[in-house]
Amino acid sequence: MSLSLSVGEVHVDGHVFPPAAKKPPGSDQNFFLGGAGPRGLEIEGKFIKFTAIGVYLEETAIPSLAVKWKGKTAEELTESVEFFRDIVTGPFEKFVRVTMILPLTGRQYSEKVAENCSAYWKAVGIYTDAEGKAIEMFLDIFQNESFPPGASILFTQSPLGSLTISFSKDSSIPEVSNAVVENKLLSEAVLESIIGKNGVSPDTKKSLAVRLSDLLKVFDNNNNNVTADNKKLEADGAIAAEAPDEKQVNGVQVPVQVP
Repeated sequence: MSLSLSVGEVHVDGHVFPPAAKKPPGSDQNFFLGGAGPRGLEIEGKFIKFTAIGVYLEETAIPSLAVKWKGKTAEELTESVEFFRDIVTGPFEKFVRVTMILPLTGRQYSEKVAENCSAYWKAVGIYTDAEGKAIEMFLDIFQNESFPPGASILFTQSPLGSLTISFSKDSSIPEVSNAVVENKLLSEAVLESIIGKNGVSPDTKKSLAVRLSDLLKVFDNNNNNVTADNKKLEADGAIAAEAPDEKQVNGVQVPVQVP
């Protein structure tokens, strides 16, 4: 299945998210663009955009999500907390590119992410020493970094629990990562903070819902066509099996009686 050929690029405030991402650091898979949008805040009546976010999914995400979500409209998916949770926790890899619209320091970015993660974990009673150490490592990775406009932070999330973190001076994907954090909850929390129940980018969520609804529809239609073709082949085979053998007599086809 080559979904990257059937999805388009997305432009967010001048930043382009291409339809595919090939083998980013921490993965040997290819990804398609699930959706993209800005993250920002309402300040004195004006929406200020800070980052542009693109969420890429491994191609096996579509058959995985189709089991529960095929046939749903974009509006239904947009309103479903469970749908986005299934993206975050699904058994497929995710790749996220966060590109700066306004400059941010690594400390500014990482402290906000860490704060949101810790608050959620403590609220649901799953915060342990392992998560505390993962947060400390996450903060240390960003401590001395600075991200001017156009620079990117890249996350590769493995369903096995690793979070690969890379930095780029532009929108390109580097060949080597900066660090890897082995903690499943943190790995999921980064994407959860973007598209989860209280996600910071509603536009990215809507983009994902619209594009994935269309892809799930195409996937379902293709499956139905394959099923119909298979049934026709089975029926043709059954008819052929039941038809009597024939031979030619004076140029005329006549049935052969089978004893």
